[in-house]
Amino acid sequence: MRIDLSIPKIEFFSSLLNTGVPLPFPRVNGYVLIPNETGAVVALVVFLGVERSPFPRRVGLKDFGLIDLPFPLRRMHVTPLGTLRERADVEGSGRYLLTRGVSAFPSVGDPVLLPSEEQLRSIVEATGEEYTVQIGTSPLAANARVFVDPDKLFGRHLAILGNTGSGQSCSVAGIIRWCLQTANKERQQLRKPGSAAARFIILDPNGEYRHTFRDLEPAPKIFGVVPHDGTESLRVPAWMWNSAEWSAFAQASPRVQRPLLLEGLRNIRSGASADTSVERRIACLFGGHRTLLASLIRQGPQAYTPFPKNKSFLEQVQHIPDEATYYAGLSAPLQARLDAVRDRCAAVLARRRDAQQRPLAVGDVDLREIQQSLDELLANIADAPAAIRYGEDDPASFDLSTFADFLEALASRDVAGSEQHAATLTWRVRSLLRDRRLEPIIGNEPDVDIAAWLESFLGTRDGNSAQIAIVDLSLVPAEIIHIVVSVVARLMFEAIQRYRRNHRLEFPTVLVLEEAHTFIRRGERHEEDAVPTAAQMCRGTFERIAREGRKFGLGLVLSSQRPYELSPTVLAQFNTFLLHRLVNDQDQQLVGRLVPDNVRGILRELPSLPAGQAVLLGWAAAVPVLVDLKRLPKEHQPQSSDPEYWRVWIGASPRHVDWAAEVREWLGTPAPAPNEGADAGRANRGDGPPPDDAGE
Repeated sequence: MRIDLSIPKIEFFSSLLNTGVPLPFPRVNGYVLIPNETGAVVALVVFLGVERSPFPRRVGLKDFGLIDLPFPLRRMHVTPLGTLRERADVEGSGRYLLTRGVSAFPSVGDPVLLPSEEQLRSIVEATGEEYTVQIGTSPLAANARVFVDPDKLFGRHLAILGNTGSGQSCSVAGIIRWCLQTANKERQQLRKPGSAAARFIILDPNGEYRHTFRDLEPAPKIFGVVPHDGTESLRVPAWMWNSAEWSAFAQASPRVQRPLLLEGLRNIRSGASADTSVERRIACLFGGHRTLLASLIRQGPQAYTPFPKNKSFLEQVQHIPDEATYYAGLSAPLQARLDAVRDRCAAVLARRRDAQQRPLAVGDVDLREIQQSLDELLANIADAPAAIRYGEDDPASFDLSTFADFLEALASRDVAGSEQHAATLTWRVRSLLRDRRLEPIIGNEPDVDIAAWLESFLGTRDGNSAQIAIVDLSLVPAEIIHIVVSVVARLMFEAIQRYRRNHRLEFPTVLVLEEAHTFIRRGERHEEDAVPTAAQMCRGTFERIAREGRKFGLGLVLSSQRPYELSPTVLAQFNTFLLHRLVNDQDQQLVGRLVPDNVRGILRELPSLPAGQAVLLGWAAAVPVLVDLKRLPKEHQPQSSDPEYWRVWIGASPRHVDWAAEVREWLGTPAPAPNEGADAGRANRGDGPPPDDAGE
């Protein structure tokens, strides 16, 4: 709601003297008060201007013989934000209380007042106990302190948006630091040093935060591709990936390759060998149907949506006996069991049709009948239970070096020609797993335990582990960077989700994603018909976290320079925005459609905001406010400053480089011995003393 106020009797002075002390005239993004019976409506100024009036509004004696010329009319547009009430039980500072929402809107003729300095502090500083973390001051509210509510800031997700050089990286580092400092101080006051600490997981694609939090205790954990200077190895083994991530990694086509890949994951996770015997093939084939039936009985047939397109479960049941005809030369008992499965399926198909021979829904009794037939079949095959112990998405470890051979063995059982389609899949899997650049991150060596891996990110049982985990993605190869980000985010979400289910308590964790437009890029229409890529799969992971993470205690903080390129599904779930300078018109329009509180007028300042200032609005702030963020010391700032071209050019900031050492570290080769390097250098240049036998 916007209110249009005309101000005919107030002159535009730089300050007003009728409030007891000099106060500046209301400015855009400032605050005014409109008294009413409930207290005073607090309104945000969104427009100030001078308009022409057809006649002067004179009072007293009028000379009708004069001709009136156009007269200026002062006009102000404001947006109601809340109600300011006086607390009779409190004296001095803080005797005003701001509540969100307006119960009595202004009427025609209501006066418009400027808030006093004390009232401004009550409006901006938000005296509620939940507003505990100070992030800066408001230059338009007498430098009143600006506080935020951490529960609302992270529980409803936070988006920090701004162009390069506007200070968004410092805002991310500052908010994390200020929250931790405030929490640690209050925890010491409560004398609970051993209680569970905060947990921030920073996904850093540019390596900006490696040294930002080194002064904190306990020191943050840093994971990187090249471990050095306290950095641990970044390990995301491929056996941790789910079926969607494997399909994107291997570019599996939907009709033949993806079903084969899913079946291979189910069986190799369950410890099955690459046995190509007929019995093993049937166990792998029908074991998958048995697992599906068990899931359907628990959830109901309506939950079944197979890949690549929706099919009724009745069509899938009809396919079961057809697959049995691929095998010949079976033993008599095994053939009899296959015939029993075929007969049971045929009976179900015949029974589940109406008078016009149209298929009907499959009931729970039908599912149990087919399940019983499969149980009788699998009971006669050795080691059949191993083929159905795990699903394709369970993080059960397996030997990656044998996975391509395992897929080839599974494809060889089918006489319908799937081996030709599977050949390209296994070739891609084998070549990617043998890539020297990828092997340190996704390989099996050294072995990784899933429980220890989760502890390194989410903390240990005693609660004294690092509060910050920084994942340096700067050297992660482009082929797997989206998958690495997706796997880390998904496993954090699933672990916290299971903790909530088992303990009925949330496990508060904050996931911070820098350069979010790289990993959560908005989708295109043509993507629906294409094979899902790693970028699409990564976007889907964060869309799920944005929608469901709040219920389990997983907060999301996104930092981006291009809001327009972000997924609308993700941005729609965010309730708090910290907006730095935004110049691009598409970004401004998008943010204007997303921000709450109907305060789009405050966004007009975004193109001209200086570095270090931002507009805070949304659920975590008491009112929308322009914030001058607290300054971080140089050593606490992320390494995202602008390059010093001129100082380097004039020699004021020299750069010394040894490209040979850089290449050795790049290729992982050892450094040469000191004498060997010197002799080689002289030999290449042709200088230095000749050898003793040079004259012979």
